[in-house]
Amino acid sequence: MTMIMPPEWAPQDWIWIGFPHLAEEWPGWLEPAQVQMAAFASAVAESGQQVRLLVRDEANEARARQLVSSKVVLERRVYGDIWLRDTGPLVVREADGTRSARRFGFNGWGGKYLMPGDTAIGAEIARDAGLAITTTRMILEGGAVDGDGTGLVATTEQCLLNPNRNPQMSRAEIEAELSQQLGFTRVLWFGNGLINDHTDGHVDNLARFVAPNRLVVPQATGTDDPNAAIYADAAARAEAAGVEVVRIPSPGLMTRDGVIEPASYVNFAITTHLVVVPTFGSPHDAEGVAAIAALFPDRETIGLPGEAVLAGGGGFHCASQQMPAA
Repeated sequence: MTMIMPPEWAPQDWIWIGFPHLAEEWPGWLEPAQVQMAAFASAVAESGQQVRLLVRDEANEARARQLVSSKVVLERRVYGDIWLRDTGPLVVREADGTRSARRFGFNGWGGKYLMPGDTAIGAEIARDAGLAITTTRMILEGGAVDGDGTGLVATTEQCLLNPNRNPQMSRAEIEAELSQQLGFTRVLWFGNGLINDHTDGHVDNLARFVAPNRLVVPQATGTDDPNAAIYADAAARAEAAGVEVVRIPSPGLMTRDGVIEPASYVNFAITTHLVVVPTFGSPHDAEGVAAIAALFPDRETIGLPGEAVLAGGGGFHCASQQMPAA
């Protein structure tokens, strides 16, 4: 057995989730975002998996407790953004079967959104979980990579080759670091991520593995779908690499105050018993959730409103990080 980052559908001991607390990150949307994140945490906890919901302070904890199931565990932590997919630890299984954490460098998504606590929270929760931690200077957010458990990983050139991340590293050097730190031996490179994605095109909003060598990519809905060319390019690259591609509906054109939103059903969270898909009030919501449910016959799949969470720049997958089972 070689070192590998287990795929998200592998059994999990628990999941960390971030709870919104900064009004300036959700102008006019903070309370609805808290309600939607609480619904996500509660659904996973009620499914039988432990949820560790991070709350910022006493007031934030009190607000969360009003909203979540009694089965949700609250942990008071210092963090800025809630996007634990990116700031949390990436947990790998070593060659001897033990778990350990990888902590890459974090620079606030290319220097755009660096907040107190976000560079430290990943190591803190990994240490408190009893994990040995290996650090590397390469800048990487967890949402920028998605693996299938066999050594294959998908990512985007827009993010990993962006000069605001690792300008001193070549494509080959980045691939070598992904191999050394996370066990990824084959990289599927996409071009751009979704339009107006604050993360510079994270792959977890564009394409996700749902089984070994099986990848979900949205299909444009409507002639005005702003990401039609991006979806088509991603599907073509995956197929050219010999990856099985499953197309699911996209939400179509979604805007807020006249600005295109990076809304995506692909930002679903896979937990041990449940798959949670964000919905956006799109006419394609039910079809999108049903398409994802068909891919996970061993789990229940539900759709939960996520448009308020998206107002802060992400979704349910972005705000969560799983602990693979021992």
